Parts: sequence; structure tokens; C-alpha cells
Amino acid sequence: MRDLSRLEALATAADVDVQFDAKLSSCTTYRIGGEADALVTVHSYQMLNHVIRALMDIEMPWVVLGKGSNVLASDDGYRGCVIRLGREFSRMQVEGSLITAGAAVPLAKLVNETLTQRLSGLESCAGIPGTVGGAVSMDAGSRHEWIGRSVHDVVTYRPGVGMQRYERHQIEWGYRWCSIPGDEIILEATFELKPSTREAIANEMNRRMARRRATQPIGKPCCGSVFRNPPDRSVGALIEDCGLKGYAVGGASVSTVHANFVVNNGNATAIDVVQVMNHVHDEVKERYGIDLTPEVKFLGFEG
Repeated sequence: MRDLSRLEALATAADVDVQFDAKLSSCTTYRIGGEADALVTVHSYQMLNHVIRALMDIEMPWVVLGKGSNVLASDDGYRGCVIRLGREFSRMQVEGSLITAGAAVPLAKLVNETLTQRLSGLESCAGIPGTVGGAVSMDAGSRHEWIGRSVHDVVTYRPGVGMQRYERHQIEWGYRWCSIPGDEIILEATFELKPSTREAIANEMNRRMARRRATQPIGKPCCGSVFRNPPDRSVGALIEDCGLKGYAVGGASVSTVHANFVVNNGNATAIDVVQVMNHVHDEVKERYGIDLTPEVKFLGFEG
């Protein structure tokens, strides 16, 4: 059993909130998961550095979570520390056509700010849940438009080293992926946008939102798309063609609105979701020979 005294000592410090045995079901949009050994919210870069050093000293695994919108947490919880970024990472600054947003800024807030500032370029992100940090790390957006196109630069924290800055040309962007090292924590991103009219931006955002409301399940906890689209194919169409809309295990089921969503009907466990995903994977592979790759990230699962 790990000695958590270092974290307990930090609990009385400024710029940090520490909670032990934290429920992961409250940390993800799936509303599923057991307990994490610790949940630490850091409100400054200096405290983030202290917390990471303390975790490294006691050899305690850690992970950074924003809104947990693409995460499935294990029913057994996570034997480690969940880190959340707080106040210092929740700020935005506008300079001409550049908007700098902390990693903890909700993506919806950033998108709304672009409307206020009459700056175009992030309309494709309208209606996407999560934070700026998560959106950048996953290159969020639609299949043909993504947030990386508008990134000017990104600032990260490399444990044991310090802050790193990546200019646009130093980052490779791909489908639900970017080349920023996975062991670095995104602190903020600056976006280079284009002046436009409020009406044009609002119309495009409303069009995107209306499409998402019409084609994605609303009102039930989920994590968004559970599988990545293979080249030139729609996962949702493949799953639907296999007759799997509505397929359920326990409290989890394939959405009847969009087949690439597995929803929590109110009492789903992580194992329910995994079993639904496994069945979908096997059926699609048997029928089409396509080996689907999960888009959802798994937290606390062994192996």
C-alpha cells in the first residue's frame, strides 16, 4: 500500500484541492466507475509541478482528466491519482485574431468566445463536449475538419523537465491524434482565427449543433463515439448494417439514434459497456473483416 502522506501534506497547501477515494463516476460523462485513490485539482503551474514530483517520489500512477468525455472508468476504480487542472488553466486571452485558452477551459466556452469576438475557425467544434486540453490532444472535430487546423501553438508541461512550447509546424495532426508526446500535460493552446461576421459564425454553429442533435443521442450518459472510423467508412453505418442498434448488455446499449454510441441507460457498469463493445467489434469483423479500434480511453483496466 502506498504512503500517501506526501499528498496528505499537500492537502493543506494553497492552490490545490485533494480528495481521497474519489468516485470516478462523477468525473466522466459516462457516469460510470469505481474510486480513484486520489483526485487532485491543481490551480497553478507551480502546484502542478509539486504534485507531479510528489507522485513520482511515491511511484504513484497518475492521469490528467478534463471533463472525462471520452473515458470509460473501471468498476474497480483506478489505483492512482486523477489530476484536474483548475483556476490558472481556466483563463482565456484575446489578442487580435489570436485566442489563447487554458487546457481546463470548456470547449463550449472557447467556441462561444469566438462568436463574441467575431472570429471564425472553430465552428466545427460547436456541440463537442470536453475541455481545450482534451480537444487538442485528440484533434477534436468532424471527420473532415478538426481543431488542429486552427492551432497556432501549444504549451505543455513535461514531468521532470518543465514547460515546452510547440509551434504549429512542429505538431503533426491526424484523425483523433496529434504528435504532442502522451506523457506531457497540455497547459494551454493559442488559436489563429479569421475575422468574420457574427451572423455567419452563428449560422454555421447552429447548423453544426442541429446536425449533432439530430444524429447523436441526447439525454443519456455516454462518451461520444466509441470506435474510430476506418478509412472511407462510417463505423455507425457498419454497426447499423449488422442489425446492432439497440443491442444491450445490462444497463448499456448501442444507441438507436447513432450506432457508434454506447449509452448508459441509468444503471450500466463498465463491464456492460465493454461487453457491448466487444460484441459490436466481433460482429463487424466477422461480417466486413474490419478490426475496429476503440476511440474511448480506458481508465483503471488491467492489461
